Amino acid sequence: MVDRKDKRGGNRPDENPAGTPKDSHYAKLRRAHRDQKAGGKPAFRPKAKIAAGEGPSDGLVRLYGLHTVRAALDNPARKIRHMLVTRNAAERLGISDLSALPFAAEFTEPRDIDRITGSDAVHQGVLIEAEPLKPKRLDALGDTNLVLVLDQVTDPHNVGAILRSAVAFGAGALITTARHSPTESGVLAKSASGALEHIDHIEVRNLAEALDALHDAGFQTIGLDSDGPAELEKTFAGKKIALVLGAEGKGLRQKTRETVTALARLEMPGAIRSLNVSNAAAVALYAAGKWLGR
Repeated sequence: MVDRKDKRGGNRPDENPAGTPKDSHYAKLRRAHRDQKAGGKPAFRPKAKIAAGEGPSDGLVRLYGLHTVRAALDNPARKIRHMLVTRNAAERLGISDLSALPFAAEFTEPRDIDRITGSDAVHQGVLIEAEPLKPKRLDALGDTNLVLVLDQVTDPHNVGAILRSAVAFGAGALITTARHSPTESGVLAKSASGALEHIDHIEVRNLAEALDALHDAGFQTIGLDSDGPAELEKTFAGKKIALVLGAEGKGLRQKTRETVTALARLEMPGAIRSLNVSNAAAVALYAAGKWLGR
């Protein structure tokens, strides 16, 4: 009879049916020994990153991602010229016949899109080239009682996230300056997750003059400032509100601060006294919507 006990009276470490941590340790040693005999464990080789290719020609923009492209497809104002899509993405978009689309489209592989967008872009297997949406003039502002105004917010990720919140909370327009604002791009559109197609974008040359025009139209303009003299919720008045947000770090420019109806802060009881501009926009939109009875 073979003795299955070690000198201490227990099971041998490599034959313990209970699977103790010690057992796991010896199992790892055995695997390492086998790997060494076989020439060693293959070294981990991360995928090489692919840089983005050249931009589109003819003034077109490239938009990618399932939500972004679906919203673009559903927007009659969006003129699409070309689509690259994997079979899986086409199925998820509900596209069964590429030839039935009113623009050129072709099936491709994910890596082919990587070569265009760069491998860091989360394209989800679909990319379109389209004409950019034309910004509107301030006098084209529709019948809305809530708008967002950005004072030189330049980061496309932030602007995209702000667009998403603006649409979610029912803002009627996003107003930006012609200079010192990001142009329409794949990064902005992906961050907006389709919101780009659902809100009017109004572009102005002089923000102070635009704020005065909003005053004439009956809007109360409220500039968000971490050192504002009053809490935002206690500042609301009237039936039309324009929330004005400045760039991170710099905040609102002095001329903007002098032109808005009021400066207000988001009251935050925690240790951190400020928010990312896109998060601040979401909180302010929620509060304004409550005041307006939404």
